[in-house]
Amino acid sequence: MDIATGLGLLAGLIVVSTLILMGGDFRMFYDIHAVIIIFGGSFAATLIRFPLSAIFHGVPLGAKFAFTLRRTTARDLVDELASIAEIARKQGPVGLEKVETDDPFLAKGIRYVADGYDANFIRDNLERDRDNFLMHLDEGSKIYRAVGDCAPAFGMIGTLIGMVQMFSNMSDPSKLGPFMAIALLATLYGATVANLICLPIADKLHVKLLDEETNRTLIIDGILMIRDSKSPALVREMLLAYLPEKHRDPEGEPVPA
Repeated sequence: MDIATGLGLLAGLIVVSTLILMGGDFRMFYDIHAVIIIFGGSFAATLIRFPLSAIFHGVPLGAKFAFTLRRTTARDLVDELASIAEIARKQGPVGLEKVETDDPFLAKGIRYVADGYDANFIRDNLERDRDNFLMHLDEGSKIYRAVGDCAPAFGMIGTLIGMVQMFSNMSDPSKLGPFMAIALLATLYGATVANLICLPIADKLHVKLLDEETNRTLIIDGILMIRDSKSPALVREMLLAYLPEKHRDPEGEPVPA
């Protein structure tokens, strides 16, 4: 699990809840009209912006990857691919059938090499798999960002509706409070949903998209080098180029092919 996402949401909720409880209770800050305008309006606007299929793919995938952390880092992948290259060099492609890995994408590439598939087939299939995954992750990021953009706007709409209703009933003091609550709580809900939930998740998904693009491209290049029977030292040296300078081996010279 990505602890940072969970801790951030928990900390934000604690801050908001503490401020609410310091001046009253939660019942003061609940209004069904404000809930309808924020969540109903944001949902409707999102349906207009995106195809239904994109929402069905993007929202669950985005929610999943916002709270999950990749099991292996790029540095671990370099070491793992170098070890796999060592096995392939000593035992041949058949030896890869016994290799186990926690990464499904890497496992697929290993299976292709073990089964003796053509290099072009392996590249095309893995790149298509990577691109489809990144496309859905990008859709998730865009959908959460769209909701984050819509929520404050609908909060303002709720505020305007509440103000109109309030000024239209100035002769009845008993109605001023509920309409003022709609006006203020709609803005509060919109700002909270956007800035505490949707926009941070959208940014987190964008960061994960960049990481996954790097890691999956690294895996593709490593698998193809293993398919071409490159030496483990060369595989490691070539793949280290994907890592930031500080994460590379501090010593060691480039290895000739």
